[in-house]
Amino acid sequence: MLDIFNGLMIPLLGTTLGAMCVLFMRKELNRTVHKALTGFAAGVMVAASIWSLIIPAMDFSEGLGRLSFLPAVIGFWIGTGFLLLLDHMTPHLHMFASEAEGPRIRMSKTTMMLLAVTIHNIPEGMAIGVVYAGFLSGDQGITIGGALALSLGIAIQNFPEGAIISMPLKSEGVSKGKACWYGILSGVVEPIAALVMIAAASYLVPAMPYLLSFAAGAMMYVVVEELIPEMSEGEHSNIGVVMFSLGFTLMCALDVALG
Repeated sequence: MLDIFNGLMIPLLGTTLGAMCVLFMRKELNRTVHKALTGFAAGVMVAASIWSLIIPAMDFSEGLGRLSFLPAVIGFWIGTGFLLLLDHMTPHLHMFASEAEGPRIRMSKTTMMLLAVTIHNIPEGMAIGVVYAGFLSGDQGITIGGALALSLGIAIQNFPEGAIISMPLKSEGVSKGKACWYGILSGVVEPIAALVMIAAASYLVPAMPYLLSFAAGAMMYVVVEELIPEMSEGEHSNIGVVMFSLGFTLMCALDVALG
């Protein structure tokens, strides 16, 4: 159980360390650095979606033969639809955007930026929870090493994410302490979402391939709708592509080395 607890808390530690950068850095985050960190995070999430979620989902359904892809496809689309719905129902503001998305409600810019990151973090927490739920179910296709690889991969991409949320908040006039705290809070939703999935593990086993691919679909929505546009914004966006490749290959290496 200690391994599982550590696996749930490692991603939050990544967010916390990233958010603490605001306490030591005097200047706001450079646009080029922001693109690099965003591209890296996108690469990790795409690799995690494929190796840690979609492929295990198909392995769970191997009894369906040539139709083993079906639960993964269905779950992926449900996950995409869920994030699309959440995106439309929740007022939020993306980084560097001038207008908020979702319902028009009077909220501070800081609150809407936090909501945007929270939407981003929900599928990551669900992904971790589903993988650990699969491990607890006794399925041989998911090992504690593979689950830990996903936790480490998400923690690595959470580090720049913590900095990406806290540094702009400071530039908006929020104090360093509050900006750090807000950055940490944005990651708290991950272990909560993971615990919800694990708590229902015994009831989720028959639906495991759908849940794994659901988390993949939700994560890929975040990558395509938010991260890729940010890493490609403006001129000289090659750094985002290079860092995307680095994040992707690092996550692949972790999955094989630890899985």
